[in-house]
Amino acid sequence: MNGNLSETSFTDLVQFYSISRQTAAVTIVSPAGPEHDVVVFMEGGEIVDARFGDIIGLEAVRRALRLREGEFHVDLNVTTEKRTVFEPCNKLLLEEMVSDDEAKNGEPNGALDADVEEIMIPKSQPLPPRRGSPIPLVIIGSAAIAAAAVGGALWWRAQQEAAALAEKQAAIAAQRLSDARKRPRVAGVTDTEIVFGMSAPFSGPAKELGRGMKTGIDLAFASANEAGGVNGRKLRLVALDDGYEPERTRAVMKDLADTRNVFGFIGNVGTPTAEVAVPFTLEKRMLFFGPFTGAGLLRRDPPDRYVFNFRASYAEETAATVKYLVDVRRILPDEIAVFAQQDGYGDAGFNGVAKMLRKYNRNPDRALRVGYKRNTSDVAEAVDTLLKSRHPVRAVVMVATYKAAAKFIEKVKAERPDIVFSNVSFVGSQALADELMTYGGKVADGVIVTQVVPLPHSKSTAVLKYQELLPKHSLGEKPDFVSLEGYLAASLLIEGLKRAGPEFTTESLVDALEGMRGVDLGVGAVMAFGMSEHQASHKVWGTMLDANGNFQTPEMD
Repeated sequence: MNGNLSETSFTDLVQFYSISRQTAAVTIVSPAGPEHDVVVFMEGGEIVDARFGDIIGLEAVRRALRLREGEFHVDLNVTTEKRTVFEPCNKLLLEEMVSDDEAKNGEPNGALDADVEEIMIPKSQPLPPRRGSPIPLVIIGSAAIAAAAVGGALWWRAQQEAAALAEKQAAIAAQRLSDARKRPRVAGVTDTEIVFGMSAPFSGPAKELGRGMKTGIDLAFASANEAGGVNGRKLRLVALDDGYEPERTRAVMKDLADTRNVFGFIGNVGTPTAEVAVPFTLEKRMLFFGPFTGAGLLRRDPPDRYVFNFRASYAEETAATVKYLVDVRRILPDEIAVFAQQDGYGDAGFNGVAKMLRKYNRNPDRALRVGYKRNTSDVAEAVDTLLKSRHPVRAVVMVATYKAAAKFIEKVKAERPDIVFSNVSFVGSQALADELMTYGGKVADGVIVTQVVPLPHSKSTAVLKYQELLPKHSLGEKPDFVSLEGYLAASLLIEGLKRAGPEFTTESLVDALEGMRGVDLGVGAVMAFGMSEHQASHKVWGTMLDANGNFQTPEMD
């Protein structure tokens, strides 16, 4: 059974399972993080073991009883091998009730504290009502006075009254639990917020990509939250570092889904990491929205139900580049080489080049392809192979990250300044420009980067709004292609959430997204989804760096 402490208190849970003398494990996932998570074991209605982060035993129980926020999960007939709590459950609940009343009234109940076990309620007596109600204290106080003044008869009557109230309170707690069971629960969704997860690199040579996407998503969420949220709920992003390594991605995705209970994922970065993340989300039937990758594995035909893309694919980007090089720059198809990362990302980009070469009646197997290993800038072998090749190379289509791409361009241009270089948007355009300028303006001049969003300094409606939000919510951040993509992708998701209504699930949100047609975010390209179309935009913009490291917009057609 699952629920939320904002609706069913931890005290109610313990009281119910104590009265019914059940054996269960109660787990609470705290919004404050794993170090505040709680697990309490009950056997035959008594608390036998408790852990609150690193704290165990009695103190863990006391801290848990004071929790007011968090998601709980109850597993029946689960036992523990170790006992750390030996106090009766009714005494623990009573002590917490008294402590709570002291805090509310601002004064100690010293007389009550002194004899809480011996005078107030014997160990065999049923539990008192839920804390916060003044009635039990009156009864308890009256019982103590009666016991001192007139003896057993009045004490017995007070005891029976307390027992009756306890049974009534237990019935109320049981009804709340029953209502919670009937009420559909959606992971990551409460009455006040919707929580999304993000697995991306925030360390290593691709960290600027993760930071940029998170910045853009945060902007869109902050803007929506300022306006009152989505259907009354605020949006929150939990972003964890996977270092752009698939092995780490697997653990991060599991943490976000199983421990942090996110509703779905947005803005994950990378193709090799998506090879791990996508199967995980499909198995869990969780939303995987707007990843920063143009790989074909996220664009199946028919599309995977829970995977939605904002951007054009790598195949569309590299195809547009080859067409531009051949039709506009008059470079022969046989004179185009490929520099690609040696993984699924590089393969996805190369597939777009191969498709266009076939259209020009060329065999893509004969194209020169050189590369480098992911998360490195070791391009020496690729440079040497290209320069020594018998192929008459005049242009290189790059499918790389910014550090490796910049180093490759600098090394090759030193020997062949006439070669034209182009990269896909995943490179991280501003990061590439900054890296190239460390080598000098001549190295940066003329480098082409295809984009899936317009110039972040342009004056379209959506971009102006993005520029307005940056200094307000991300002070010090400059307009950038990556953060603009994160902002637009999150804006599209927010539109889908609005259409899904306040009582939504993953399935109803997917249905709402598939019904979105003709969505105009204000970037010059109309967005749409459908049951057979889970990519919102197919637009590719062309940009070119000048000697000052600024992007210009040449005609790609």
